[in-house]
Amino acid sequence: MKTVPQILKDSKTIAIVGLSTNPERASHGVAHYLQQHGYRIVPVNPTYAGQDILGEKVHAGLQQAADALAASGARIDVVDCFRKSEDMLPVAREAVAVGAGCLWMQIGVVNQEAADLAAGAGLDVVMDQCMKVQHAAMQ
Repeated sequence: MKTVPQILKDSKTIAIVGLSTNPERASHGVAHYLQQHGYRIVPVNPTYAGQDILGEKVHAGLQQAADALAASGARIDVVDCFRKSEDMLPVAREAVAVGAGCLWMQIGVVNQEAADLAAGAGLDVVMDQCMKVQHAAMQ
């Protein structure tokens, strides 16, 4: 399993599950920060599907996002999750199904069953940590 710095260094495309249009929400701030540091963000939120957030088209689910990326030869490196802990198992299943490299659960998101499922399928797993905080700490 890769370390957090390795994941951040090797990843280019990050699906943000639960990305909000509200600039006051943590998901929006983290996604904007990641964009500013060279990552491609892929918004995933069925509420805003078809709209744009931070200049990127919003997808209803990870499969739609993965299909759109595949058309350009790209893939989802990290699935960064802003969802409730109890909602993580289906997200983990989707992350496995689309062949993502890492399932990342933000601060406060802890679901051991989802983590075990993803790790068992070969994904790197980060739980209860913020990508923005971890990236900033490496700078």
